[in-house]
Amino acid sequence: MRIGLVLAVLIGLITALLTWTTPGRLHPADQTNAVTVMVLDNGFHTDLAVPRQALMRHGGPLAQAVASLAPGDWVLIGWGDARFYVDQSPISARLPDGARAFFRPGNPSVVMLNPQGGDPRSRYAAHERAALTLAPADFDRMAARIEASLDLSSGAPRVAAARPGDDARFFASRETFSILHLCNHWTAGVLNAGGVSVRPVRSIASSEVMRAVRAAKLDTAAPRA
Repeated sequence: MRIGLVLAVLIGLITALLTWTTPGRLHPADQTNAVTVMVLDNGFHTDLAVPRQALMRHGGPLAQAVASLAPGDWVLIGWGDARFYVDQSPISARLPDGARAFFRPGNPSVVMLNPQGGDPRSRYAAHERAALTLAPADFDRMAARIEASLDLSSGAPRVAAARPGDDARFFASRETFSILHLCNHWTAGVLNAGGVSVRPVRSIASSEVMRAVRAAKLDTAAPRA
């Protein structure tokens, strides 16, 4: 009897965690000043592609970091472990480091800003991207959440790492990386700040982040009473 009760409680808890939703509300976007953000999925990790001009208009330390980048009309923005995220050696050689990043709490992290030329829709297949059209106020909240990740303890964004021959810059983040707060959790949090409803626990998977964006697009397309 007690075992059955414990199992029922565990099942209820797991179900509650999997369905737990952090609500968001997207505001109607006027096409004359709306900002289109792309969410990109490589199968396990999500990045944001954001128009550079929109980031510069937002101002503040995030714009300061963007201004230091090489030319490019779009900026890819992502977040991850300060060592594993930057390293581009074959994944098979990085499995021990991946385990360290997942299971050791409090790992330092970085915010990636990577300038890109041309519209991301020309470089990513339809199943790898989803577009989100944001009202200026929603975009500003999203940008503020990205900016809040930056470590500004020295008074300005600080480059923590770069890759030879690569325009991407990895800025020190004040957040920490672990299995409880992975890259896709971070992207989901940024989207939620902009008004997208997300399921935090399920957002461990990139497919869940993409589902949330596509569901938000359907919600905003629906007639409002």
